[in-house]
Amino acid sequence: MHIDRRTALAGLGSLALPFNSLLAAASPDARTRLVLLGTAGGPRPRRTRSGSAQAIIAGGKIYVVDCGDGVARQMALAGLPLRNLRHILVTHHHSDHNIDLGALLQTAWISGLVMPVDCWGPPPIRAMIADYLRFQDPDISVRTRDEGRVPLAPLIRSHDVTGGPVFQDETLRVTAAKVKHPPMDLALAYRFDAADRSIVISGDTTESEELVTLAAGADVLVHEVMLAEKVRAMVKNLPSADQLARSIISHHTTGEQVGRVAAAAKVKTVVLSHFVPAEDPDVPDEEWAAPVRRHYSGRIIVGRDLMEI
Repeated sequence: MHIDRRTALAGLGSLALPFNSLLAAASPDARTRLVLLGTAGGPRPRRTRSGSAQAIIAGGKIYVVDCGDGVARQMALAGLPLRNLRHILVTHHHSDHNIDLGALLQTAWISGLVMPVDCWGPPPIRAMIADYLRFQDPDISVRTRDEGRVPLAPLIRSHDVTGGPVFQDETLRVTAAKVKHPPMDLALAYRFDAADRSIVISGDTTESEELVTLAAGADVLVHEVMLAEKVRAMVKNLPSADQLARSIISHHTTGEQVGRVAAAAKVKTVVLSHFVPAEDPDVPDEEWAAPVRRHYSGRIIVGRDLMEI
């Protein structure tokens, strides 16, 4: 994959333009933080890695990308107040990325949330959140009356996203790009541009030129990674093992492919996450990093739950 960086930046449109004066005036002491809340790939619970989720903290706000199993618990362990949640962005609608979307909203509300939360993701995210609120209405209604809480539904603003500019606030700008993750019709990667750094979350994807364009020149790229040779062993005792293995291998990214994407995008740091297989005590960190290094000479971080970058 060979894409000239100038071509890639041109493809970003407004994303490649300088920040407006409000962003440029941001305090140099207000560092934009990235916390890996969960680094597991796949929907089954793991002993050492939680479900896929990341938090970006900027300007006192928390922006969560993906809501895998246990995301609220992971935020508590990371010392991130759930009441400061302001945005949730979902990359796609596999359950290991959205299963706790509604639970995070409800738990944040129970934890003192009184400010609106904007939820962004592929359709039908609006309908999914509305269905969740109906499902949990017995609890929500009782708590609203009995505990004097503000109503939850008006705090949630949901938005269908298909790619392109997502939103810009006083702290950062967010842009999405469609990536390839069959059999999902729509899977997104997100780029966060703040005054001090740029962070890209790949979501689940195969090797993607669209991701190269989105990530061009970024400070940090959080990218999923797979050891294809270990996938068959991971699923051998599950129903339809052969079909499942073919499916997993066809819509994820090997380390070598991650390296090619990172090199083409000229990112400064690659953070490996969403590990497939998610838990294997025989896989040391270097085995994840070595294939990436064959094509990429920058900084490589093998992610762990609750790691801050």
